[in-house]
Amino acid sequence: MAIICTGSVAYDYLMTFPGYFRDHILPDHLDSISLSFLVDSMVRLQGGVAANIAYSLALLGDHPYLLATVGVDFQEYRAWLESKGVVTTYARVIPEVYTASFFANTDLANNQICSFYPGAMAHAADISLAELGQKPDLAIISPNDPGAMEKYVEECIEFGFPYVYDPSQQIVRISGEKLKRGVESAHSLFVNEYEYQLLQKHTGLSPDEILGHVQFLVVTLGERGARIFAGGNEFTIPTFKPEKIVDPTGGGDAFRSGFLRGYLLGLDWQTCGQMGALSATYCLEQRGTQNHAYSIIDFITRYRSVIDDHGVLDALVKN
Repeated sequence: MAIICTGSVAYDYLMTFPGYFRDHILPDHLDSISLSFLVDSMVRLQGGVAANIAYSLALLGDHPYLLATVGVDFQEYRAWLESKGVVTTYARVIPEVYTASFFANTDLANNQICSFYPGAMAHAADISLAELGQKPDLAIISPNDPGAMEKYVEECIEFGFPYVYDPSQQIVRISGEKLKRGVESAHSLFVNEYEYQLLQKHTGLSPDEILGHVQFLVVTLGERGARIFAGGNEFTIPTFKPEKIVDPTGGGDAFRSGFLRGYLLGLDWQTCGQMGALSATYCLEQRGTQNHAYSIIDFITRYRSVIDDHGVLDALVKN
């Protein structure tokens, strides 16, 4: 078992409003808002951090395992993931509950009014990594029900599973003590630039102290690329220029997939980072978090149109 992805699995309901929210908000009546927006379009897309990471890992030839709680409406989603190479054996259906759902309404200025229904994700702490029955090369602990994230940290410590800690938006929901334990016992850490500052604030750990606990740290910087800290060195990763940016949602998840696929193949840090950057670019060019698609040969060809890898990426074909 190479990699196990824990975290959210959700449906994303994306709507577009052909106007501006600001035109319908009365500043003098903020204590009694009552609004309904007639939208032009709505699509339902597959989402959720764990599923997004697993999807892009599968595009790159891995067969990741998904461990998560899902709802009674997951059948179609399961078939989709399985068709791409994701193993959903450990995706447990919670009876009479729907899969977590994200509802976003976007206006002409790209402002959003959103709601998130946790649904089956609220039961994530009911499942255990002990169900795997074998040791993964890596476990990913990504945003999920906070209690489940804390549980998986403790189980990874108990079972000796190396884990990638990716607390992301749940940094504000997990206590500083629990966050600190998650970092101090982690194999590696992924955060974006703002989350890195939040993590330091809530744990009381300095950058040097964080680096002293993990084998590598990746800090994503949006359109400025990423930085990798490993082995006492810092690596600067530029972005791959997208043909166009259709939707930034899910770019960070795709970056993690590309990076970790390279890492599991034993590739050098710079190559891992560039694989992450290209994987993210493919995602940015499509609407939604799992609508990008490519063959491994396509991926290698596009990579080599910018970077001479000296044949390193041939490992993707061989494995």
